[in-house]
Amino acid sequence: MNLAYSLSEIDQIAATLLKEWGSSPVWAFHANMGAGKTTLIAAICKALGVKDHVTSPTFSLMNEYQIGNKVICHMDWYRIENEAEAANAGLAAAIDNADYCFIEWPEKAPRILPDDTVHFEIEIVDPTNRRIFIKI
Repeated sequence: MNLAYSLSEIDQIAATLLKEWGSSPVWAFHANMGAGKTTLIAAICKALGVKDHVTSPTFSLMNEYQIGNKVICHMDWYRIENEAEAANAGLAAAIDNADYCFIEWPEKAPRILPDDTVHFEIEIVDPTNRRIFIKI
């Protein structure tokens, strides 16, 4: 399945993704640098009710947000070298403990992803338009 959207429609696409795949706890976002992974994750977090400013956790590896009794983890594995490093950093454990986990650059440590991870590949169509390919 794939969906096309413009950046001005980011809130609507976030709501659509949550409606379709909201029961899946782990979402992996694949895309080139600058494709809008963090922007889309921020819109999804906003749709879930996160009030905090959502930013890329490139240097901290993980940002955690709380909504009531639910935990949302936003991870950026760009700086991770392999599965062992991800596990040593506690990322595998965080995946297991989060209600939602949104992961940028999941290809850096694919074997720690659960089998039921939903994969979203973002393609840049032009400066203001994107296409998402969804793989379950």
